[in-house]
Parts: sequence; structure tokens; C-alpha cells
Amino acid sequence: MRFSPRTPSDFTPNPLARLLAAKRRAGTPVLDLTESNPTRAGFAYPEREILAALADPAALRYEPAPRGPLAARVAVADYYRARGLAVDPEQVVLAASTSEAYSWLFKLLAAPGDRVLVPQPSYPLFDSLAALEGLVVDHYPLRAPSWRIDAAALRAAVAAPLDASVPASAAAPARVLVAVSPNNPTGSCLTPAEARLLLELSATHGLGLVVDEVFADYPAALPTPPLPPAGSPPVNAGSVDGATATLLAADRGLLFLLNGLSKVCGLPQLKLGWIVLAGDPALRAAARARLEMIADTYLSVNTPVAAALPRLLALRGPIQEQLRARVAANRAALTAACAIRYIPDSCAPPAEAGWYALLRLPDSRSDEEWALALLEQDDVHLHPGFLYGIEEESWLVAGLLTHPDVFRPGIERVLARASQG
Repeated sequence: MRFSPRTPSDFTPNPLARLLAAKRRAGTPVLDLTESNPTRAGFAYPEREILAALADPAALRYEPAPRGPLAARVAVADYYRARGLAVDPEQVVLAASTSEAYSWLFKLLAAPGDRVLVPQPSYPLFDSLAALEGLVVDHYPLRAPSWRIDAAALRAAVAAPLDASVPASAAAPARVLVAVSPNNPTGSCLTPAEARLLLELSATHGLGLVVDEVFADYPAALPTPPLPPAGSPPVNAGSVDGATATLLAADRGLLFLLNGLSKVCGLPQLKLGWIVLAGDPALRAAARARLEMIADTYLSVNTPVAAALPRLLALRGPIQEQLRARVAANRAALTAACAIRYIPDSCAPPAEAGWYALLRLPDSRSDEEWALALLEQDDVHLHPGFLYGIEEESWLVAGLLTHPDVFRPGIERVLARASQG
């Protein structure tokens, strides 16, 4: 039997995954500092209201709408208005998840063999999503310690492959430019200047610009404004989300903003994401017609969640408050622990947003060696930075949704081990 090369041929778990599985089979208590699933992190959800929203009688009627029901798209537009950003419901296309949104956009914008430009470090899912569409991933760098875009490297990547593993071929042009803001795991956000750079490159070279904003509601320091009353005009977008406002104001090129219920409401099990189209009006109309055809082919958005979306989005405030408080408390605990038990060449740099923290340990070991040693000797599980494409120094990645009763002793064990070299 011949299987498609779009799927991997080797499913062997890596050494860290094998060690973690062995620990769990043996019943060893492990302090797991990788938690990113809010439904397993001890938060109080408005269960009655969520279940009532999903019991809407509209869920009993099948009325297929490729872009999603109008009421749901209006709710998405209202979500952006609450962020101070003007989005028309006609710009919105619903998908079953942001992962599916990526797959649709890759189908829309590229042909097999074309290149997709993805930031590095970033979430490893992009490689799999691109491979399943027959596309080639090429990475452009974000530079530590601020994790800003290397503009010169990005410009070079648009013209030719940067990654030595990517075949340098005229048959592999760049067709899609992906940005993640806030980035996972660095927590860095696009600046308005970086947004303008991305817009310039995408418009000049005919690239589709895809900006993933799933962590946009979780800034590390900036206060989040209260939700404005229904029907009120947008607040000053520049003061709330300058880079996104810059992107939405563009009248050249073609760009897509992605988000969804998984992060906005902390409800990853209710599979619903969305795409916001922006840019040149003519290109946007052409893209919307083709995207509607793709969506109509799958019709994967389920009616109960789509019907519930307005009520679910209205419930996000208390959920987000808990998630922000947990992230802030764990980030503060990490910073304090590093200050008390400071280790040369070790640090937890500040982040602008998101659910993750980077922790740099001494270069006496690689990131994988540190992760294996901490799990083997201290029963603490963290992700090594190489999983996210971090190639410099010994970075580990911790999930800030982890319950404090696990996070704080886990970090203490990490720093105690690091102090020993």
C-alpha cells in the first residue's frame, strides 16, 4: 500500500514523550508545567448558561450557510467592536476551528509545492497543516530577546528559501505569509511598524497574509477595557490594538485575521473559529467567493455551536478574567522565584501576551537534555524549546494556565536543578 507523502512515515514518540509515558504508567506523580487546556486547569465556568446556549431550538434546524449564520457573524463583528476594531459581518467566515481555517486558506492561496512563510519560533502545528496541503514551510526568524521580526531575513525569504532544508526551486514560490500575534510561545506581539512591513511585502509580492490572533485577549500588562454597550461605536482602536487596527485599515493586498472560541472563551471543545477578510476590496471579494465555495464543500460548522455563539461570546468576560488572573499570578511567581534563586545565564524574559513563559537555563545542557533531566530526576515536565523551533541556547517552555499548586513547586524544582548545573 502506498500512502500519501503528506502524512508522516515515522510515528515513533520522542525520548521525552516516552519518558513521560513511562512515568505515568508507573504511577509517578509528575508536576506537569505544560498545561494549556483551560477546561482541565480548575477554572469556574458558567456551566448553566453555556449549556442553555447550546440548547437553543435553532440547533434542531439545518439551514446550511457556507460563511456561517448571519447572527453568528454579527456576534463576531461585535467581539471586534469590543476590542475597538471595526469589522463588518460580511468580512467574517466561520470555520470549525482555526486549524481548519488555516487549511482552507492554504487551499485558497497556494498550490502543492508552493512555500508558506512561518515565523520561528512558533507553534509546530503549522508544519503539519502545510504538509497536509502539500505545501513547503519556510521559516523566517524572530530575534531574541524581544522576538521582533528580522525584516531583512523576511524580505530575503520572500524572494528565495531561507531554510537550508527547503529546496531552492523556481517551482516553489512563496504564496502565504503567516504571522502570529501574540506569538506562541514567545508572547511577542506585532508592532504597528511590523504590521506595515507585512502589509507591504504581501501587497508587493502577491502573498496572502494570515495573522493568527488567538491569544489577543490575554495581554500581560495592558489593562483590558470593559465591553462597550451593544450598538455603541468602536473606541479608539489605536489605543487598544494598534497592529490589528493597522492591518484592518489596509486597502492593498489581501489579509486574513484568525481567532476562535478555544481562546476567546476558553472553550476548545466547542469547535468554532473564524476568518476576517481585509485588504483591497476587489481582492477581498474574489477571495470571499472562493472561500465560500471551499466552506460550502465541507459545511463543517455545526449548527448548535453556531447558534450559541452570540450567547457564548457574551459570557467570555468572567472566563477571561480568571484566565488572565492565573497567567498573571504564575508569571509573577516565576519572576519572583528567578529573582530569589538567580542562576547565571538563566532568566524568564517578560512577555507581552499569551499563556506561555520562556525559561532559559544554563547552556551546560541542551534544551532537550534539560527537559529529560528534569522529568527523570525531579518529576517535572516542561517542553524543550526546539519543539517550537527555538534553536538558540537552552530554552524551556512552561504553560501559565497550570494550577498554582503545581506551577510553583514545579518551578522551584526546576531552578534548584538548574543551580546545580
